[in-house]
Amino acid sequence: MAEYNLTLPAMGESIAEATIIRWLKEEGDFVKKEDLLVEIATDKVDSEISSPVNGILKKKLFSPNEVAKVGSFIAILETEEKFSLENIPIEKSKKRFYSPLVRTIAHREGISFYELDTIEGTGNKGRVTKKDILKYISIKKRNIVIPYNNVIGVIGINNKNEEIIEMDRMRRVTAEHMVNSKNISAHVTSFVEADVTNIVKWREKIKDSFQKNTGEKLTLMSVFVECVVKAIKDLPMINISVNGTNIIKKRNIHIGLATALPNGNLIVPVIKNADSYNLVGLIKIINDLIKRAKSYQLKPEETQGGTYTISNIGSFGNLFGTPIIHQPQVAIMAIGLIQKKLSIIETPEGDLIGIRHKIYLSHSYDHRVIDGVLGGCFAKKVALYLEKFNCYTKI
Repeated sequence: MAEYNLTLPAMGESIAEATIIRWLKEEGDFVKKEDLLVEIATDKVDSEISSPVNGILKKKLFSPNEVAKVGSFIAILETEEKFSLENIPIEKSKKRFYSPLVRTIAHREGISFYELDTIEGTGNKGRVTKKDILKYISIKKRNIVIPYNNVIGVIGINNKNEEIIEMDRMRRVTAEHMVNSKNISAHVTSFVEADVTNIVKWREKIKDSFQKNTGEKLTLMSVFVECVVKAIKDLPMINISVNGTNIIKKRNIHIGLATALPNGNLIVPVIKNADSYNLVGLIKIINDLIKRAKSYQLKPEETQGGTYTISNIGSFGNLFGTPIIHQPQVAIMAIGLIQKKLSIIETPEGDLIGIRHKIYLSHSYDHRVIDGVLGGCFAKKVALYLEKFNCYTKI
């Protein structure tokens, strides 16, 4: 009987440790290669570790909520035994037959045969297929997530008849980061209004054909990212960080997208080397990152290394705000709600009054290293690129 020491894998150069959230297998359980074994969390993202071998989980070396260092052993597995799906202890159904694969998935997901019997099967004679159980699991996970419920439970009621609710781990980490950012950076916010009528009309005109031809949803965030990247190239001292009394000027442009999760928490996936993409490329990577962020499928390295962040506060109806800088960056831009406004339009023939689509840009920056001239000029530069958007050279 051989033993395999499962280590906590490296998850990016800036991550040195992770918190054990919960074990998906119990000691003594059969573990098949690539079975999910344990859920972990870093200050960036939650993820799962799968088993690289077939074996039995002999011993867990860390308990839930304990912190493990990258490279340390977190579990011991016994190998060199002959295993089959029949080794998996699972109760039998009195109603219908389930394939070994479906039973394995049910065992892994903690689904009892009583619950399994409630799943509608689309296979021969009503059997539950792999597709059926995976669909059920997906719907179940979506349904147990309550929007804006970033708590792990009610602790109790105090003598004022108030609920005492404990924050979940991700909310605690976010709270700590927000307070630290305000303590570290001297926040200043500038506001600029931009006319995005050309962009809105362009999207409305081609969004259906674009999705039909590419399978991708045409979002305006891709245009915002493109314009921010252009402004960073013009004013590169926005793309910096601070180390003591030194300013670190970044050569790479990595754009973070602040994204609200279904449970109300926040995560920031990062578009690495955003200046290397054309508009179609930005559309594809943004759609992919946002989709996987909302389904909790991001890898830790996909939330690291951002040099500038964009927050789409317009998605929940806000006009403008004062976003908090995502450390160790020195600036962040909030994109407000697009509104139709009665506006004065300047033309060579004179001023006209018309209905235009307007948006507010809120630019928060670290006044330790960015003065109002640079911070305000950057916001205006982004607005000008938005207003000069040329739909005839796009897509």
